Amino acid sequence: MNYRNPAPTVDVIIELIDQPHLPIVLIERHNPPLGWALPGGFVDYGESVEAAARREAEEETGLKIELVEQFLVYSDPNRDPRQHTISIVFLATAKGQPKAGDDAKNIGIFESWLVPGNLCFDHDRILRDYWQYRHYGLRPRLG
Repeated sequence: MNYRNPAPTVDVIIELIDQPHLPIVLIERHNPPLGWALPGGFVDYGESVEAAARREAEEETGLKIELVEQFLVYSDPNRDPRQHTISIVFLATAKGQPKAGDDAKNIGIFESWLVPGNLCFDHDRILRDYWQYRHYGLRPRLG
């Protein structure tokens, strides 16, 4: 019997703690699906999700991050148009100036009121959940 399983991925919400208002880092994707996204990607075989989060963040932003906490898991089968993925989302902090790398065409630093509208995947939902948590301490309901 041949089983098909979702692919594990990570996404990282990076707060820049050396800047006012703790802005977050987004990358503009070089490859489809195009648009802005949280830094992240696929977990390699033999790699922990924490190591994948650190690796992907550094590859795409040039920043050494400090993982603060595991936020939520997002698993809607339609969250990624390429295939069914499950994303473990981490909150992290960093200092310094990010630089676009790996598959990032561009990089941006955004406060909550300036986040671009053309976000990829389900990152609009993830960021809505994050802002609610960050500003009001409320985690979204599951389900």
